[in-house]
Amino acid sequence: MNTEFKVSSFEFKTTDSALGAFEGYGSVFSNEDYDGDMMMPGAFTKTLADYKTRGKMPKMLLNHGGLGGFFSAPAPEDLIPVGKWISMSEDAHGLQCKGQLINLDTETGKRLYGAMKEGQLDGLSIGYRMKDFTRGAKENEPRRTIKAVDLIEVSPVTFPANTAATITAVKSGTSPRDIRFLEAVLRDAGLSRTEAKAVLAGGFKSLALRDAEADQDLVALLNRAAAAIHPSN
Repeated sequence: MNTEFKVSSFEFKTTDSALGAFEGYGSVFSNEDYDGDMMMPGAFTKTLADYKTRGKMPKMLLNHGGLGGFFSAPAPEDLIPVGKWISMSEDAHGLQCKGQLINLDTETGKRLYGAMKEGQLDGLSIGYRMKDFTRGAKENEPRRTIKAVDLIEVSPVTFPANTAATITAVKSGTSPRDIRFLEAVLRDAGLSRTEAKAVLAGGFKSLALRDAEADQDLVALLNRAAAAIHPSN
């Protein structure tokens, strides 16, 4: 049985959680997509239960690793996962997915995360095998009403087709590897180069407070630095 693919666009908002984490809906129920198909509630119940029994999750590739047929035949590196899915579940809206990009210290990881934040990598797509569906008998009915699928993988993709499903958050933070960025944030908050390096090496307690007034000033500076590192929405 052939693998099929359904694509959904997503939006994002930055939060103060783990760098590279994101969440949203890979599929939306009772919404006719551009192919004329409609995914119904319960379509993922059995396949998600099967994954849970095996202690596994569907894979996360980029653009299906080229398996969708839109792109050229995949190279071996295209089939290496770009992230991992932490959880998937059905709710009244659709297939809710929470994932985490991996290898963010590599050029590939940085490009993917940057493209997500800039809204250019703006799609999610499910790869699945059909298990149960009915065909529309009238002109105003969906081409297929899908009742059950075998979920293979869920991918971030470049070209969205169904605009109903959205990623609700791309979680943003500062990588602990980016010491130069952290140092710049602390210096922008008012610390000297020496003080900023001391904080990065030994934490805020490494700074010597000169007097009560300096103490208050320093607390204000550190609060501004913390706000810059983990901005609120």
